[in-house]
Parts: sequence; structure tokens; C-alpha cells
Amino acid sequence: MKIFLQMACILLIESSSPTGSVAVSVGGKLVWSRESSDVFSHSAVLGVYIVEAIRFIQANRFRLDAVAVSEGPGSYTGLRIGVSLAKGLCLGLDIPLIALPTLKIMATRLAPSSSYLCPMIDARRMEVYSALYDGNLNEIKPARAGIIDENSFRDLPDQKEIIFFGTGADKCKGFIRSSNIVFKDGIYPEASNMSEDAEKAFLKNIFADIAYFEPFYLKEFQATIPKSKIISILTNET
Repeated sequence: MKIFLQMACILLIESSSPTGSVAVSVGGKLVWSRESSDVFSHSAVLGVYIVEAIRFIQANRFRLDAVAVSEGPGSYTGLRIGVSLAKGLCLGLDIPLIALPTLKIMATRLAPSSSYLCPMIDARRMEVYSALYDGNLNEIKPARAGIIDENSFRDLPDQKEIIFFGTGADKCKGFIRSSNIVFKDGIYPEASNMSEDAEKAFLKNIFADIAYFEPFYLKEFQATIPKSKIISILTNET
């Protein structure tokens, strides 16, 4: 008698970056994806994409087994929207939640590699979120927040090439000039890069606690006053 293993069908949600995206994977392979071209439109588009994804799953007679979400670090508001949608789906459908590190999602795009991989996310002002992985995505340095100056990243290994990439990497170009560091443009977190790690987590039963899971912000949210409001306040005071 033949035994057929059920391939996991997983809905993937990425909302940590200015561009939100949703995808579907089956057995670790990407089968459907959507991405917004409008910056920070998560509240408007992610729900629409999720409905489209579920219709695709139903039309192809898949069974949705889990939801995977990018856990952060990244945009405070974006992460809250993505995680809230993911938790709502899991609670409503009684399926598990998978949380994946955003910086590792980015590094997946370049792996496997003979270089070290240093994904970076813009954390506003002169700060970035970063981590360091080897070419097989083994973590060398965990996610951290740091201010960029001429002394930044001097603790990184210098024995082979390190690739800096992501929205935070542009901030480093004027400060980091080590001969073993190269910059690669056009890489950001995408739901389409979550499929393999989501499948691995599902097969190993590595799930987040839906009731208590919160995004990994890495640093506390700091509200800022819009420039227009500052000008109005100063004008009124004078």
C-alpha cells in the first residue's frame, strides 16, 4: 500500500517593509503571490490579497494548514497589521501560526552563498536593524539595532566577503568602506521568500502561541510629530 504525505499549504504574510505582500506555498514551493506597489498601504491591500489567496486555495482544492507571518523587526504599524491579520485567520480557522524573522527572510533571497550575508532594515534617522548569517543561513550575529557612523560594524568578520543589502544598507555606503564589504541593491522582505522556512517550521511543529505572540519590534515605538504640525505650532507661538 502506498502512503502519500500531505504537503502543507501555508498562507504567507509579509508586512514589515513599506511594500506589503501575501503568498501561498504548497510543500515549500511558491504557487501564488501578490505584492503592493503602493508604499505603506498595508491596511488597504493586505486584506484584499488574503481574500484572493484563500479563493485561490479553495479553487485548487488545497487545504490551508497554517499561516506564516514576518515577525520583525521592521515598520511598527506594518508589523501590527500583518500579525493581527495572521492571528485572526489562525483563530478563526483553528490552524497554527508560524513566525519567521524578517532579516532572515531577506537573507533567503541570496542563499546559498560563499559570502556572509548582512540584511539591514532602515530604522529611521541614522539607525538600522541588522543581523549576520553565513551563506547557509546559520545565524552568526542576532538581530540588533545600531546607529550608523564610521565605527559601525567593526566587529564583523574580515576573512571573507560580506554582502550588505536592504533598505538600511544605503545609510552605510558613506561610512563603511572595508575592502571585504560589498553592497547589493533591490532586496527587501517579500512573502514569496518565506515558503521554504515556513515549510520547515511546519514539519518540525515550530509554532507561535497565537494568544500571546507579539511582533519582534527590537526597539520601542517612538511617535513623531509631523513637520506640518511643528511649523503650525511654531507659527502660533510667534
